[in-house]
Amino acid sequence: MVNSTDGPLTEPDSAINDHVRRASPAAERTPSAAAPENGRVPTVRLAAPSLRGIVRFVVIVVACVIALYLVWRIRTVVRLVGISLFLALALLPVVDALDRFRIPRAAVILLVYGLLLVAVAVIGYVVVPSLVKQVGQLSHDAPQYAANLRHNGTFRHYDNRYHITATLVRDAHRLPQLLGHLAGPLKDVTVQAFGLIGQLLTVLAITFLLVLHGREYVNLGLSLTGARSERYRRVIIEVNQAVAEYVLGNVTISVLATIATWIVLSILGVPYALALGFVVGFFDLLPLVGATLGAIVVAVATVTVDFPTATIVWVAFIVVWQRFEDYVVQPFVYGRSLKVNPIVTIVSVLAGAALLGILGALLAIPTAAAIQIVLREWWSNRTSQATQAPPATAS
Repeated sequence: MVNSTDGPLTEPDSAINDHVRRASPAAERTPSAAAPENGRVPTVRLAAPSLRGIVRFVVIVVACVIALYLVWRIRTVVRLVGISLFLALALLPVVDALDRFRIPRAAVILLVYGLLLVAVAVIGYVVVPSLVKQVGQLSHDAPQYAANLRHNGTFRHYDNRYHITATLVRDAHRLPQLLGHLAGPLKDVTVQAFGLIGQLLTVLAITFLLVLHGREYVNLGLSLTGARSERYRRVIIEVNQAVAEYVLGNVTISVLATIATWIVLSILGVPYALALGFVVGFFDLLPLVGATLGAIVVAVATVTVDFPTATIVWVAFIVVWQRFEDYVVQPFVYGRSLKVNPIVTIVSVLAGAALLGILGALLAIPTAAAIQIVLREWWSNRTSQATQAPPATAS
């Protein structure tokens, strides 16, 4: 007989499960990754792309390559249009200010062109002959200046060791030749940037049309954007203000530097003070290193007057003036539209100088400011859209 209390040799399934849970409590706390809540294991299927997708991808790549090739072939035209756009944005506030006198807008633009032409002619007439004459005089009198410097005992001690006067005399005789090389930047601005007189006239003509009918072109383009027109209009206005403030501010700062240099050099008795003031103002247009280059040219000129007193006074003045210009004049003139990151400023100036020489360096900072405005607006709009988006609900 079999005892009724005797059970089977194997335990029930529930007992086995209880035993496993007690033996490994971590199994109860950690759910299986392969057993989702719905009881189905997710699978990833790699399907071959459709013929339509392949054709679309190839068409996009080919279109991009053709577009880049065409832009490369017409890069001269693109450059001229970019320069014209920059000049139009710079001249627009001036033309708008003069347009209040109820003069035809075309006549106002021609008047501004005439004033710019007269300014360039006057600067060339005053600066170039005086600078050439002074450089020739300095080169001719260099041995006498070197002999006068040796009258100073301290200077004579270092001159005997390092041969300073011999180096100065040798370099002074090369000044007329170096002056010809210094004309290279002016050539870059006038000849290489525009190529020929015909390209200069093309730039002036495109700038004339942009200033005359620019708002009509902008309104026509904004009408194609639909509901985003106001947003794009705000960005265009900010870019226009940034470029205009930079150009007008840069010219104002250069004029102030010219006047200050003229006054200081006149007090020191340096000849051709006005011409040297124009040199400093011209170099001051260049970002980063322009003011330093102009100061070096004037420092060489002060050697002919009263060395080292005049040179020391000039160096002290230019150091104080640059600090005053950086911390007082520039923030007041530029306002807040040109808060460009210093690293971006340096990189943009180097890239602009590599592309267009001095003209590219002049265009670099306002271009960087315009790109910064566009990126800031894009990021602000993206952030607002992400904030307004409804939160995702769990299914």
